[in-house]
Amino acid sequence: QVQLVESGGGLVQTGGSLRLSCAAPSQFFPSLTMAWFRQAPGKEREFVGGISWMSLFITYANFMEGHFTIARDSAENTINLQMNSPKLDDTAVYYCAATFKERTSESAADYDYWGRGTQVTVSS
Repeated sequence: QVQLVESGGGLVQTGGSLRLSCAAPSQFFPSLTMAWFRQAPGKEREFVGGISWMSLFITYANFMEGHFTIARDSAENTINLQMNSPKLDDTAVYYCAATFKERTSESAADYDYWGRGTQVTVSS
């Protein structure tokens, strides 16, 4: 079973920065394609960005590129979401997802494993 554990959420001000991490079991991490989704109150879960195994493919939601950055840390078996200058509407629960498929996908249905989520609250 692939268990994913998110960390790093909390309160951040607009113009600040925050880094989320998602840890995966070391025996699976090299083979996992992983992604971040988020869900704001009253809204559907939406794709933020994803990174394939070996970082061959990195994709972002159109509104995220240049604003957030996703990277793999093979030494720590984590993927990180660096949030720079977040906006108020970036407030949401952020979920880590993973699959053994080779490419990232913007569809939540394509991911087989999910973390419990971490709350990010952006304040002015």
